Amino acid sequence: MEKISILYVDDEENNLVSFKASFRRFFDVATVLSAEEGMSLLKKKEFQIIISDQRMPGSSGVEFLERVAKEHPQTIRILLTGYADIEAAINAINNGQIYKYISKPFDEQFLKVVIDNGYKFYQTNKLLAEKTQNLDKAREELDRFAYSTSHDLRAPLASILGIIQVAKLEKKYLEDSYFQMIELMAVKLDQYTRNVIEYYQNDKKDKQLKSVLFHVLADELIAEVKVFKDTSLIDFILNIEQEEAFFGDEFRIKLILNNLISNAFTYRDPNKKRTIIHVTISANRNSASISIEDNGIGMDKEHLGHIFEMFYRSSNDKQGFGLGLFIVNEAVNKLDGEISVLSTVGEGSCFRIFLPGKPLK
Repeated sequence: MEKISILYVDDEENNLVSFKASFRRFFDVATVLSAEEGMSLLKKKEFQIIISDQRMPGSSGVEFLERVAKEHPQTIRILLTGYADIEAAINAINNGQIYKYISKPFDEQFLKVVIDNGYKFYQTNKLLAEKTQNLDKAREELDRFAYSTSHDLRAPLASILGIIQVAKLEKKYLEDSYFQMIELMAVKLDQYTRNVIEYYQNDKKDKQLKSVLFHVLADELIAEVKVFKDTSLIDFILNIEQEEAFFGDEFRIKLILNNLISNAFTYRDPNKKRTIIHVTISANRNSASISIEDNGIGMDKEHLGHIFEMFYRSSNDKQGFGLGLFIVNEAVNKLDGEISVLSTVGEGSCFRIFLPGKPLK
């Protein structure tokens, strides 16, 4: 079994000799007479435990351990002193970030126990640091994979959907069930890749505050829906009141509105002659209240408590992926807002969002 490596720093030669004689049977002990010698040796060899006397010429034990903490943060640092110096103890804890503060003369058996326990603490911290590093690396790789894959998928999907739109305009293959299935699958896959990209951007993108014009934003989103979806049987009703500038994160506000309006379209009731999507927004410099209401298929009460969970889908949901509302909720949280929903099966759903304004400083 590999011995615990210890560096002992003391300006008195006799103390170094005594320490080494007492502990060399148990540990791999190195001794030096000054803080500078200690820092020099630390550049050449790794030590798990560093023990330093407090009163030394040139640099005190606290000052030495403070330098060690900055350059070798994983080491376990122990301070020894023969003086009843409360200030030194406080500085040692605050600045030197020591593991233990021990008065001299010390009991050898007690110090050995402290060293053994300190080494266990060192091993735990080192393992935790390695796990954290591996976790960070895995997350970075996953982020790159998700972002790259989503963008790479969208390019061919955009081409497929473009060809489908051209074919529709030319009135070709419209009765072909296989052609319709291709379109349906392409649309679903495109929506999924959009969700992945939105999730990534919402998670990583910094907040960028700017003046948000809600009537312009709502018009743009609805115009975008009309380009990509058949909205001939849908009535969009806008009721927007904004007399003052509202400063917020336009990217996330747009993400919220886009997902909720798309949801209202996706979950419309085929048994109703017309689908109504009612967007109501009231904004001033302090806050924005948003309501998106539809007369779609609605949701059972048992599902309402779960709809903001990642990948949650009700048993009769054959269209969604369980990402849209999760992303909406995450975006609302990042904006320090609140979201609620009321829904009745067969009548429709109403999402209400409250967002605080963020005045520019």
